[in-house]
Amino acid sequence: MRASSRPQGAEWRALLWLARHPLFVLVPAALVWAMTACGPAAVALAAGSLALGLLVWSRVHPATFDRLAAPTLRAQRRRWTAYAGRRWAATLADCDLVRENRRTGRAAVPRVLRVRSASPSIDTLYVRMVRGQDLRTWTERADALAEALIAHRVAITRIRPAVLAIVVERELPFDHVIPAPEIPSDPADVDLGALDVGDNEHGQPFTIRVRGTHGLVAGASGAGKSSLIWSPLRAMGPLIRDRLVRASMIDLKGGAETQRGARLFSRYATTAAEALRLLAEVRDEMKRRQDHMREHGLRTLDVCAESPLELVQIDEMAMLTAYGDRADVREALRLLAEILTQGRACGISVWGYVQEPSKDVVDVRELFPTRICLGVTAASHVDMVLGDGARERGALADEIPGDPRHAGIGFVIDTGSRLPVRFRAAYVDDREIDELVERCAIHPPPAQVLPLHPERDADEGAA
Repeated sequence: MRASSRPQGAEWRALLWLARHPLFVLVPAALVWAMTACGPAAVALAAGSLALGLLVWSRVHPATFDRLAAPTLRAQRRRWTAYAGRRWAATLADCDLVRENRRTGRAAVPRVLRVRSASPSIDTLYVRMVRGQDLRTWTERADALAEALIAHRVAITRIRPAVLAIVVERELPFDHVIPAPEIPSDPADVDLGALDVGDNEHGQPFTIRVRGTHGLVAGASGAGKSSLIWSPLRAMGPLIRDRLVRASMIDLKGGAETQRGARLFSRYATTAAEALRLLAEVRDEMKRRQDHMREHGLRTLDVCAESPLELVQIDEMAMLTAYGDRADVREALRLLAEILTQGRACGISVWGYVQEPSKDVVDVRELFPTRICLGVTAASHVDMVLGDGARERGALADEIPGDPRHAGIGFVIDTGSRLPVRFRAAYVDDREIDELVERCAIHPPPAQVLPLHPERDADEGAA
């Protein structure tokens, strides 16, 4: 008798699929039970109320909705519309990522274990490969997979045996330059805990905190680091003018990047010797404030005329921490470590800007609580800056094109959800720097860089 051609084991495969997706049975069962117990009208009213509540929440308080509800809802919608069933199997088959089981003749389709959608433009799929595949099998087909998914690009990483993380960048959220932030007219309008310096991919302001933290900004040459130097200064301009923020700048490129705004800075250094002297002064001010706090039983200092926020910006920090004279590097690292570990409660904030963020270049990297990653040249740099697994969760900073049209685009980790959020920092041109200097400079023209110790240098000149 001829053997049956009917596929064997379909019932067991169906039961296994239901065990992996219990909600597929539980949700309809719960709806049937609710309609039986309460009536169709009550169930329809509850479902409508839930939908209306989500809509109102998304409109009234979009920030919390985008952080708490939107990622889950978006991930479920995309899983069932793009990454499941016949559509997913057909997509992989078209990309030669489906293998035929030689024993049964059935097509073995890699299975999606989980979908995360931290932002409207990024999905992360966790996929179990079928036997006989490896990471290279998928990376060689990444471009074809991106085209099949109608995505801008796909990045693939192996996270454990037989499991891949596939980051799908579905769209580019920033197709225009973000204008420079307005200079507030009133110091009371400045919030040092949330300076508006651009936009994030949710359409909300991208804000950074300078009070009570230190920040590290990493980005390749041309990635837009200067946007995160000048935008915060514009956002806090009135406080600089009123000397409630004392800004200091270390620019070891001879002042080429920052000379235009030199009149804004209480301290300004363009050589290694001046930089060490500047850091020593900030360290001494920190010690003085610590003595004051100890005498008065204070745990933190409020920003006031007697204790302004000390903001130290270090452009091209690698020249200070790795590439300079060995003795200067050791002293700079010692001073930075002392300030970074003790300065936050004293009202001192250090922001460093670097191209290559490895420990060899920035030995004090772990002492910066706030980290921002612009476009970088290596995938490993992303996790160095934002933490382990950041790239796997969608922070494709190494995939950001290096042309001027994409300058200022980067990623930061959301403090609430711990998910990467893409942003674009505002672009500040020379005219807007001049406007900031004209309105908020603490030194009168001519725009001559003042020495770190004007009184002492004047005495030495007279002698």
